[in-house]
Amino acid sequence: MRYEIMPVGVYGANCVILWDDPACAWVVDPGARGAAILGRMRNLSLRPGVVVLTHAHFDHISAVNEIVAEFSVPVYLHAADEAIAFSPLNAMPPYPATSRPSTLVTDKAEGDTLAYGGLEARILHTPGHTPGGWCLLFEKDGLLVAGDTLFAGSVGRTDFPGGDGRQLAESLKKLTALPGETQVICGHGSMTTIEREIRDNPYL
Repeated sequence: MRYEIMPVGVYGANCVILWDDPACAWVVDPGARGAAILGRMRNLSLRPGVVVLTHAHFDHISAVNEIVAEFSVPVYLHAADEAIAFSPLNAMPPYPATSRPSTLVTDKAEGDTLAYGGLEARILHTPGHTPGGWCLLFEKDGLLVAGDTLFAGSVGRTDFPGGDGRQLAESLKKLTALPGETQVICGHGSMTTIEREIRDNPYL
């Protein structure tokens, strides 16, 4: 596996591009600057094969239709986040509301597997920041793409609509059961490891 992290938008959400097969790369959380994401992929000789949205918030989904307009690839989102993601209220300047992608898939849930282009991830449903937040666990590669569930030294907020502090606490317990050496790509900011967060993160 190879991957690249692109902070995008005014909130610096981490868009993650992952690949084994260059003709079927994963794009996780295209939150803004869709043309720049696609341009970077062209520079790397990559073609999108699937888009995954870790959760519904505008800063993680706003460029999804720019990807789909050029490459009609499946877009995965947990069903519990669909109503939030494509609501007219899920917007804040300079982020417009996002329309429902024509290729949206919402039939995956806890424990299911996504496999594309030689990469395979197990879905961990981690509600709390949003009802349908999930993480992608690439077990073979020792990598967790955590969205806004877990940050280096912090966690996702629970005071937005659909947030729930008790649910987030349970979700974090699920993550602490992962191997300590698991590398974590967070939804914002720097990478970390499960071991480091168990040791240093006051929310864990």
